[in-house]
Amino acid sequence: MVLEIAERPVGAPVDAHPAKRPQRPTLKGRHVTLVPLAAEHARSLFENSSGAANDSLWTYLPYGPFDSFDAFAADVDAKTKADDPHYFAVIDNKTGQAVGYQSLMRIDAPHRVIEVGGIMYTPLMQGTAGSTEAQYLFARHVFDDLGYRRYEWKCNDLNEPSKRAARRLGFTFEGVFRQHMIVKGRNRDTAWFSMLDIEWPARKAAFEAWLDPKNFDAQGRQKTPLGRN
Repeated sequence: MVLEIAERPVGAPVDAHPAKRPQRPTLKGRHVTLVPLAAEHARSLFENSSGAANDSLWTYLPYGPFDSFDAFAADVDAKTKADDPHYFAVIDNKTGQAVGYQSLMRIDAPHRVIEVGGIMYTPLMQGTAGSTEAQYLFARHVFDDLGYRRYEWKCNDLNEPSKRAARRLGFTFEGVFRQHMIVKGRNRDTAWFSMLDIEWPARKAAFEAWLDPKNFDAQGRQKTPLGRN
């Protein structure tokens, strides 16, 4: 909505109360549970993300791969102490094992803007219903519990899987910030996506319809793809 004041366009009025700053709650789903990242998760995460076969997990992250458990554990320790980002381990509810992590970051409570990022899903997590549920749990927490207006997803513009995931999860592509960052000594153009609070009810319904057990056959395969209602 655009208003005219003194013949100049201005944005619509907005209640300027800040959003809540995220804490570190436990977010429980049917497939996975998100818990504050802790040192106890390091061993499982390292064992399922290390080795040459898993180097591609780290291609677009600003850190990794890690040559030793000690180096990985030190990185996890630093993540647990950070005020921004807030890192969460993704726990597989069947095994109790940490199978990935993700974070809420670039927290701007006054403007009610926040980003999901720092995502590392091990092969045990990739392509599972749990990976979608982990993103649903974050989005629901951001909008329903914390009251943010804008939820962002950013990634290297060369990271096609991440861009496909953003669109599938209901984020809208907004453009590319050219020469935005230098990561591991290489240029990064950054693709920006967002989801807004006014869009969340439809996105939430789509997530919940997809996650409904009736949407999966006896082999655990989806019947209807995730889409926007």
